[in-house]
Amino acid sequence: MSVPAPPQLFLVDDHPSVRAGLAHLLQAAGFAVSGEAESAAETLSHPALAMKPLVIVDLALGEESGIDLIKRLCLRGLPVLVYSMHESAHMIRHAFDAGAGGYVTKREAAHALAEGVNAVSAGARYLSPRAAAAFREAAPLDGLSGQQRLIYRLLGQGFSNEEIARRLDISVRTLESYCARIMDKLGVQGTKELRRQAIRDARDAE
Repeated sequence: MSVPAPPQLFLVDDHPSVRAGLAHLLQAAGFAVSGEAESAAETLSHPALAMKPLVIVDLALGEESGIDLIKRLCLRGLPVLVYSMHESAHMIRHAFDAGAGGYVTKREAAHALAEGVNAVSAGARYLSPRAAAAFREAAPLDGLSGQQRLIYRLLGQGFSNEEIARRLDISVRTLESYCARIMDKLGVQGTKELRRQAIRDARDAE
């Protein structure tokens, strides 16, 4: 019985040294690298895409967005695995919404990338351990109502309680009741810590 050929891979990263290191790592793991590029334009015009490789994409491509590239690759029916330094649940969700099949952070052990390649090549969704942890930490936000999410977002943007109450046309006392319920759901102790966490999450989402 013949052994199936390893999936063809295409690397997209704007740092040549990173691409070289990735190619060496993946080839040592038994994968075939059919091409590489440093930008969206170079990627989309590369003849190696005709081979329908799995494309490994960094989200930061100089002044370009890797998210937009993911969308365009998926429109061509190409599988995409993200390999990025970004570890926020917001960015990971953006990548999956754009069509990525997997997400591996650059701080993972080397075997996570190989696992991601194998999983996405087989049509499965893959989250590396650090990416999965980011989702678990952000999961409590999924339990917030629409109004609570809006208040949390406004807190993260630095608005005072009075400003938020005016924007939402509610009393400050009602806003404080909302904040108390948000703190209960997120397991946060005190309004100062709630505000700090909201600001931190807003900064990670930028």
